[in-house]
Amino acid sequence: MAGVFCQSTHFSISGKVIDKNTGNALQGASVFAQNTTLGMATNAEGKFNLSLPNGGYDLVITFTGYTTESLRINNATALEENLTIALKPKEKSLEEVSVIVTSEVKDGWQKYGQLFTDNFIGKSIFSKQTSIKNPEVLKFFFSKKRNRLKVIANEPLVVVNDGLGYYIKFLIDSFTHDFESNVTQFIGYPLFEEIQGTADMQASWQRNRNIAYKGSMLHFMRSFYNRTLPGEGFEIQFLVNNNDRETSIQVKDPYLALNYAKDDSLKTVEFIPNQPNVIVIYNKAKPQPAYFDFDPGAKKDFQVSTVSVAPGESIIIEQNGYFFDQTDVTTNGYWGFEKIGDMLPYDYVPGN
Repeated sequence: MAGVFCQSTHFSISGKVIDKNTGNALQGASVFAQNTTLGMATNAEGKFNLSLPNGGYDLVITFTGYTTESLRINNATALEENLTIALKPKEKSLEEVSVIVTSEVKDGWQKYGQLFTDNFIGKSIFSKQTSIKNPEVLKFFFSKKRNRLKVIANEPLVVVNDGLGYYIKFLIDSFTHDFESNVTQFIGYPLFEEIQGTADMQASWQRNRNIAYKGSMLHFMRSFYNRTLPGEGFEIQFLVNNNDRETSIQVKDPYLALNYAKDDSLKTVEFIPNQPNVIVIYNKAKPQPAYFDFDPGAKKDFQVSTVSVAPGESIIIEQNGYFFDQTDVTTNGYWGFEKIGDMLPYDYVPGN
């Protein structure tokens, strides 16, 4: 039976992937929970079945030559039986229009590869142990009018993180770098796979993963969900403009200030901050030395990040730390410094 049903710690989701135009089953389509180690390929009948730890995910469905589809799922959401995902063949004309409108840089990797790597992989300790194995799939487009770089890939980017022990297949939806503002934005669908290594390598990776987890956005979201922020080392402040000067305001009760609201039936927590710009301080770890190149004026003894929520929008957090809508959240400071090289999957459990 297709759909979702709850177990004690996991839930299962199953269904079928078909061609939207013909209705034919798509064998070998990739079905995975974004930003996890959990995924599979559909069988000869286009069917799949995944078991996921309780929480929320974006279920991503991809197949070569077809548009990517995603749907939000969690263990408390009832989906219709016989779940069917119909993929639409890509329109070649759209790609041709994109090429006409934007100028492709033929030697893009040689010219912009370092910029892409710095802003996608990062410059942290673990980022320096992370590499891209198939840069040839990247295509670089530069718009003189907008002074903006756009990077696309027709197949997943293969990333190897030797510091944290993961292979990552990253399907890039969009990557842009604005040279005027020096702001980089990227959206995509990562699928993690643990690297198999010796016992010593596994132990080293576990230590590094715990280091990467402490103070991360994943750690913060889980701590807020569980109402354990102070004990986990987090402090909340608001960043406000006072006579054109940015000022921080102390927050006594972070759950009240962020309007914490738990939905026991959906197993989610909603928050909407009283001020749109939230300062998140993590006081149980110092910034990495490389961070001071990123922000020379940063505090030395603790990590400081800023989370900005789009006006009028609320954020929903699942019990595994997944949150949405992620496009309504912008991070700066220490979390802005951390990139793919520090990323952990949503099914990561500290000390596990």
